Amino acid sequence: MKLHATELLFGKNQALGNTAKIVILIILTLIVLTLISLHYPLLGYPSVLVKNSSQSSSDTADQDLVRARAGKKCDIYSGEWVPNSNAPYYTNTTCWAIHDHQNCMKYGRPDTEFMKWRWKPDDCELPIFNPAHFLELVRGKSMAFVGDSVGRNQIQSLICLLSRVEYPVHVSYRPQEKSKHWQYTNYWKYTNYSFTIASFWTAYLVKAKEADPNGLFNIYLDEFDKDWTNQIEEFDYVIISGGHWFYQPSMFYENGQLVGCYFCKKKNITDLTMYYGYRKAFRTALRAIHSLERYKGITFLRTFSPGHFETGIWNQGGNCVRRRPFTSNETHLEKEELELYMIQVEEFRAAERKGRERGLKFRLLDITQAMLLRPDGHPSRFGHWPQENVTLYNDCVHWCLPGPIDTWNDFLLQMLKMEADGRLHTSDRKMKIK
Repeated sequence: MKLHATELLFGKNQALGNTAKIVILIILTLIVLTLISLHYPLLGYPSVLVKNSSQSSSDTADQDLVRARAGKKCDIYSGEWVPNSNAPYYTNTTCWAIHDHQNCMKYGRPDTEFMKWRWKPDDCELPIFNPAHFLELVRGKSMAFVGDSVGRNQIQSLICLLSRVEYPVHVSYRPQEKSKHWQYTNYWKYTNYSFTIASFWTAYLVKAKEADPNGLFNIYLDEFDKDWTNQIEEFDYVIISGGHWFYQPSMFYENGQLVGCYFCKKKNITDLTMYYGYRKAFRTALRAIHSLERYKGITFLRTFSPGHFETGIWNQGGNCVRRRPFTSNETHLEKEELELYMIQVEEFRAAERKGRERGLKFRLLDITQAMLLRPDGHPSRFGHWPQENVTLYNDCVHWCLPGPIDTWNDFLLQMLKMEADGRLHTSDRKMKIK
């Protein structure tokens, strides 16, 4: 007997029709379920399991990416810049945290290629910044940035990178700390993660006072800058940095007495070079951290960020107009910048050894080699409108946002992940100077 489809569905033979209905309904149900599973593979799982599954997959991928080839240990700070068509991950229109002087796109920078590179270590891959992962790692914790405006540049990058998940609330404790221009002391709170970021502005890391309006500073090389040393004791992470202010003429004091200067051009005062002041200042800053009885946090020393002035110094027509990164064989660290970098590393090593005596962790956030290769990433003249009646020199020290400085937070996140995994031992790393 031949039965047409209409007969199967609506039936001449009731018994046979009922059986056919069941068979067809089962087949249709299986087809629908198959289609759903193909297009929505996580549908039906509890949201907690979906979230955990996604996060676990991301963690595993990150670990696989950063694992060295052929079983080698991977130095994430030694590598090259390679194109990244997916960047940037925020823009000057989506992030309010960008200071005008680093808002290169707002003020007419015509090229965009400087935003489309990522750092590729020699023996592994460095994962791109994952804001959700970062915020989970620092949930319930606090992070202080101690340094000058280049350090503040990194905070602005971090806030912009995290903005894909959450913006912070400005929670500075005293009215004078609520600075529109990000000067001095600021606090921000990520309320959904109970995570606090603080910025402590300090030019020299130690006590300093302006000696005259022409830019001469008195630097008290053996005295703490209490504006930050009195406030960081309860922080879980402290990131200290400094450098470019030491190029300024300065008078050096120790034990309350003038002991020399740098480029002060004063008679009968010994020129002790900026290296003398630089070393002493970092030594004192690190000693300040050791002196904090309740401090149990991890201290990161962010290494010197090279400038890229060409055809002159900063106030004599120097500029940075290159439009591509260097490769590692096109340039190398030398002269003043090499000396400043080595001083940082030496003082860091000494502080790290002393820290072990009381269980304090010191880590090197070694951005110097990567940033040496990025002459294309500075604001240059694109930090204000051309018609503005202001005196601003070409800026080849700070970094455009978005831009190469975002990679500092890729490094920072990777170090936090390695800390969480118990895999980070800075003393195992051998320095590579190219």
